Amino acid sequence: MTELELKYGCNPNQKPSRIYMEGGELPLTVLNGKPGYINFMDALNSWQLVKALKAATGLPAAASFKHVSPAGAALGLPLSDTERRVYLAPEGELSPIACAYIRARGADRLCSFGDWAALSDTCDADTARFLALEVSDGVIAPGYTPEALEILKTKRKGGYNVVQIDPDYTPAPIERRTIYGITFEQGYNDLAIDEAMLANLVTKNRELPQAAKHDMLLALITLKYTQSNSVCYVKDGMTIGVGAGQQSRIHCTRLAGNKADIWWLRQHPQVLDLDFVDGIRRPDRDNAIDLYIADSTQLTREGAWEGILKACPPELTPAMKAEWITRLSGVTLGSDAFFPFGDNVERAKQSGVQYIAQPGGSIRDDQVIETCDKYGITMCFTGIRLFHH
Repeated sequence: MTELELKYGCNPNQKPSRIYMEGGELPLTVLNGKPGYINFMDALNSWQLVKALKAATGLPAAASFKHVSPAGAALGLPLSDTERRVYLAPEGELSPIACAYIRARGADRLCSFGDWAALSDTCDADTARFLALEVSDGVIAPGYTPEALEILKTKRKGGYNVVQIDPDYTPAPIERRTIYGITFEQGYNDLAIDEAMLANLVTKNRELPQAAKHDMLLALITLKYTQSNSVCYVKDGMTIGVGAGQQSRIHCTRLAGNKADIWWLRQHPQVLDLDFVDGIRRPDRDNAIDLYIADSTQLTREGAWEGILKACPPELTPAMKAEWITRLSGVTLGSDAFFPFGDNVERAKQSGVQYIAQPGGSIRDDQVIETCDKYGITMCFTGIRLFHH
């Protein structure tokens, strides 16, 4: 049996703490730092997500995890000029895996503050340099270039957590966990999510382009590793809103939809034109943008913009925000369980959803399909539930 002692469990009073394997070697190596209990929970869940994304799409993938759910996940597609500005990306050519992580973190930069990063491919210098700029707890990847490792070892005064995992490792078919002294046992969820799951189109609109299929796969795989109930909005190969751990399906849809709206509002011309003072910290910049989007008058009231912006910004009114959100389109939505009512589709439509993937199986499936048909939305029933706890 191999084991790795941890500082403590979920909370400082929960000692002793360790990770271990009976009858085998741990499939991971800590190259730097000392990851904790929650760090490893994030690392192992996020690694499964990016590994599955790479297998399903053939593209490099990355995820940004917080408290055992993804704040964002993305494929390694090139960044547009606008995305570079919104995600605070460096200038110049960037590797696909660097683009994947920049986009994953850009999905929800506030929730990614202090994240755990996961990479499907070897971490290169481009990715390491971006990680070095961000507030992050650690990273897991199948490998690191010497230059990338050197950069990461300088982060957090040398204490940044760097974990390398064996990409060929396959877990045992049975998994166990203990709650309140009682052991639970179930089969490992090795369900492979692929395009074959997207064949059952149940709406009048059956148009499903390849890009939308990739977005559906991204949504479903993300949901597989998100605390349930969960709903995920995706656009152009990246999540733009993840609603996790809600007791009501409509609350998931609203939460994720609100995050998608904020992602889109960060691209509003007035937001892009905010003129920040020199040397402002990246988290302070993100907080100011979020504050401006939520209620721009908060930045203009009593000179609150001073020390953040070079000049008092113009107001971003509710009417302006509402009009901008109407321009969001081509969004894909995934749900880890069926939609019980058409109200979920109504809310999804407000955030530009055109494609939906969900298991189906509600006694009101007809109502949900009818609501999709009202808006020309394409929906498929996967027949597969993706609960994760």
